[in-house]
Amino acid sequence: MEDWSNTTTVTEFVLVGFSRQPHVRVALFVLFLVMYTVAIAGNGLIVLLIVVDSHLHTPMYFFLSNLSFIDVCYVTTSVPQMLAHCFKDKAIIPLSNCFAQMSIGLFLGVAECLLLAIMAYDRFVAICSPLHYTLTMSRKMCIILAVSLWFSSFVLTIVPFFSMQARLCGQNVVNHFTCEVQAVLKLACSDTSANGLSMLITSVFTLLFPFAFILLTYGRIGLAVLRIRSAQGRGKALSTCGSHLAVVGIFYGTALAAYLKPQAETFTDREKIVAVFYGVVTPMLNPLIYSLRNRDVKGALWRLIGRKVEK
Repeated sequence: MEDWSNTTTVTEFVLVGFSRQPHVRVALFVLFLVMYTVAIAGNGLIVLLIVVDSHLHTPMYFFLSNLSFIDVCYVTTSVPQMLAHCFKDKAIIPLSNCFAQMSIGLFLGVAECLLLAIMAYDRFVAICSPLHYTLTMSRKMCIILAVSLWFSSFVLTIVPFFSMQARLCGQNVVNHFTCEVQAVLKLACSDTSANGLSMLITSVFTLLFPFAFILLTYGRIGLAVLRIRSAQGRGKALSTCGSHLAVVGIFYGTALAAYLKPQAETFTDREKIVAVFYGVVTPMLNPLIYSLRNRDVKGALWRLIGRKVEK
């Protein structure tokens, strides 16, 4: 069995995409272009507002800026390529580019999983232990959590990825719109059961455990909210938690459906649609969910616009 780096039989991959019909490709190009533009503009604006507005220099928005940064990088790893391939009869990606796309996509996906768990913990401390919030979620602790997040994501994805072994013997047509590990591994002519087991174990640590932690955390938060006597206080708590739960539901729901289920011999169109949700739709919806439901973000936007007008 040879590892990825020793594979010489295949030098490039052909991505099938969604459709070969020209009118469908045009429609998909417009759809993905709009989604990508909204994702980049929305997440970029959130990062800008958090950086320039001192009112948003809090732990919650510090982690939100990390989430927006991840989303910008995540959609950029695949969507521009998808747009370019909409006008090609044969979408080709070199072997090295494909591996880079797979490893970066895995890294960012795991980083988002872990970050959503950290954001749930932040809301747990803010609502369940408000008197100790400033001490517990200090600037130093936020930096430690952020560094741990990125380091853990690297260890849990990049290291196992480059230790995977598979031999490609000529088949190079990937039934996907991007290079994703699950789709590419289906082309291997060697036994990939060890790789599949490794991915399953990694998925348990990066998907199942964080998701279970988030559910447990929000169970505790729900009990704490019920004890809040003020209707205004309950509304504020539910507003910030509701935004986060909406993001968690969309991202984890589709990611769990993709990675914690028995793998078929071929990559199906249904799996491609699921990949669109956690790879494109979620990054697009994140800034909309947080900005439309959040007075602080909208207030920061109006203050920024006001300063531009005054100048």
